[in-house]
Amino acid sequence: MAIEILPTGADTSTPTRIVGLRCRGCGRSEPIGLSYVCPACFGPLEVEYDHEIVGRSLTRASIAARAPGIWRYFELLPVDAPPARGLPVGSTPLLAADRLGPVLGLDRLWIKDDTRNPSLSFKDRAVAVAAARAVEFGVEALACASTGNLAGATAAAAAALGLPAYVFIPADLEPAKVDHALAYGATVVPIEGTYDDVNRLCLEVADETGWGFVNINLRPFYAEGSKTLAFEIAESLGWRSPDVVVAPVASGAMFTRVVQGFRELADLGLIERRPIRFVGAQAAGCAPVATAWTAGTDVIDPVRAPDTIVRSLAIGNPADGRYVVALANESGGSIEAIEDETTASAIRDVARLEGIYPETAGGVTLAAAATARRRGVIRPGDEVVALVTGNGLKTPDARRLGMHDTAAGAGQPGLAPAIRPSLTAFERWLGDGA
Repeated sequence: MAIEILPTGADTSTPTRIVGLRCRGCGRSEPIGLSYVCPACFGPLEVEYDHEIVGRSLTRASIAARAPGIWRYFELLPVDAPPARGLPVGSTPLLAADRLGPVLGLDRLWIKDDTRNPSLSFKDRAVAVAAARAVEFGVEALACASTGNLAGATAAAAAALGLPAYVFIPADLEPAKVDHALAYGATVVPIEGTYDDVNRLCLEVADETGWGFVNINLRPFYAEGSKTLAFEIAESLGWRSPDVVVAPVASGAMFTRVVQGFRELADLGLIERRPIRFVGAQAAGCAPVATAWTAGTDVIDPVRAPDTIVRSLAIGNPADGRYVVALANESGGSIEAIEDETTASAIRDVARLEGIYPETAGGVTLAAAATARRRGVIRPGDEVVALVTGNGLKTPDARRLGMHDTAAGAGQPGLAPAIRPSLTAFERWLGDGA
């Protein structure tokens, strides 16, 4: 079958495919632009589509004929045309985790391995859409407030587009993530404080500079990129949905858009509409959404001082927190809080059993799947998809938490001592009980 490559830079939209922005709170309509908060009620703005028009060209057959990547679902993404430049994002594998599943108590487990994206995390999806819109708006620079993965994704996307990048981070961010953003030529601005402190500063900077902050004034477009996770899962499963989806929760934007993605596919008739339970995962040291869900409320009590190794999820006042609680409840799912040592153990398990090395958010997600199974949210025989959203090379020290010291060093089982380059030395080491 011939591969359909959508013409880059060409206007393939219709005037009404993208209707505009609509407030999630009060329903007020706003024109497309660098706006993200409803002027009437201060609720979040979201992109609205005309699904009747979308459905005229977006079919299973048309998608199958297109090149890999997120732009194969162009009609459900908020840009006027596929970008002329950008990184190859998306079409990451959905892998059967037949060895890990039984360890977690799951009968059928799939891992959506988004560590394969260009900057090694799912954030490339969201940033690709935001960056494409930023180019259409003519912004002079890309920027972000980041807990880590977004820093690298924004820097990489800006480099591919030839735009300057300004990345604002908590000053105590993991060094590997700082180096990652610097490698792409970004200006990294460390801020003394939490992510929420960083975000408040960036709100002011965005207003003053007019830069395209992917998760602030470009947020309605940025958030839409995460829907492509749902699109790819459904396509990989032969155009159907699983019983359960387990995903990490930071701001909650990704969680809500994955739910939306499955709903849009059902609205368009691309998949059968059937129940999906959604399970969210947070670190116990910063679990405002899990705490609210456990208490039976949608009032999110902010965490002022996060205390966890899972820096990528350490958002104390998540913007979409109450929506995450509502979606978990509506679907019969849950929001689980996971201790750091359990997260580290899950990282080791998936790496050892499936050859996938996740960062801390992936460990939280897989541990949450096991917790939800024990709770009964995940049932015997359920088909479960867990989202592994970032690569463990970004958080190399996390896996060692809770490991016993050995002669080779603290937390380094499996690391042999240095030996001389001779067979005799090797045999002596092997004979000593390696």
